[in-house]
Amino acid sequence: MLELGIKAPDFELPDQNGEVHQLSDYLGKKIILYFYPKDNTPGCTKQACGFSERYPQFTEKGAVILGVSKDSVASHKRFEEKYGRAFTLLADPERKVIEAYDVWKEKKNYGKVSMGVVRTTYLIDEQGIIIKANDKVKAADDPENMLKELA
Repeated sequence: MLELGIKAPDFELPDQNGEVHQLSDYLGKKIILYFYPKDNTPGCTKQACGFSERYPQFTEKGAVILGVSKDSVASHKRFEEKYGRAFTLLADPERKVIEAYDVWKEKKNYGKVSMGVVRTTYLIDEQGIIIKANDKVKAADDPENMLKELA
């Protein structure tokens, strides 16, 4: 996980519509940058739906939500259409941003060890500085917790 107080690494990634986004496009706004393992899985769906349901509250507070996984643009599009996402999902199949943000880690699941994305959420301020980082994210609680961080 990246340290608090450092400049968040800039990046370029396509969203669910194939449009390219750069982190630097959002300077002047708070950014909730969250990394999740996979589209259409129970935890990831709960987390994404939670952010979507609270999206108006996030925008009221001047925050942007960006979700990142190693899924493809097409997978993100299907995920968006199935659940009506109100925010941007970024595709990182090459894991460049996932690795830059130090969320590609060894994971243990039922005794089996594999590499994967550790669910992690960063809060980045208007100047692009990481002000909050959490790699012990509970998917269902993350949206509400991040909303409180913006208060």
